[in-house]
Amino acid sequence: MTAQPQEFVSPSSPMPEKSLRAIRAALVVPQDREAFDAGLKAVLDEVRVSLDLGALNAFVHRWWISACDSVRDPEGRRRMHAKAEQVLAGEQVSPGRPWREVLSARGVDL
Repeated sequence: MTAQPQEFVSPSSPMPEKSLRAIRAALVVPQDREAFDAGLKAVLDEVRVSLDLGALNAFVHRWWISACDSVRDPEGRRRMHAKAEQVLAGEQVSPGRPWREVLSARGVDL
């Protein structure tokens, strides 16, 4: 199954703020929220020990990108997690579209 252009939210749609609360609220897939929560706990533990906020800033940036993807293509996020579960279960899955093709369709130049 391939994504059709009408499945995507307009690029002018508001993206989530770059805050922990806004990022978590934008994550529509339970697996994303669970991974965010676990990762946040781990990075806060790391910051407590190192006293370096760089790790937290990197965490926020990485998850903001996922949150933006979740806002633009929630069904794509669901399909991604479903395919990942199949792969982890050892099931044979058909390859999807190449990343370059997907990014090109989204207007990203490589």
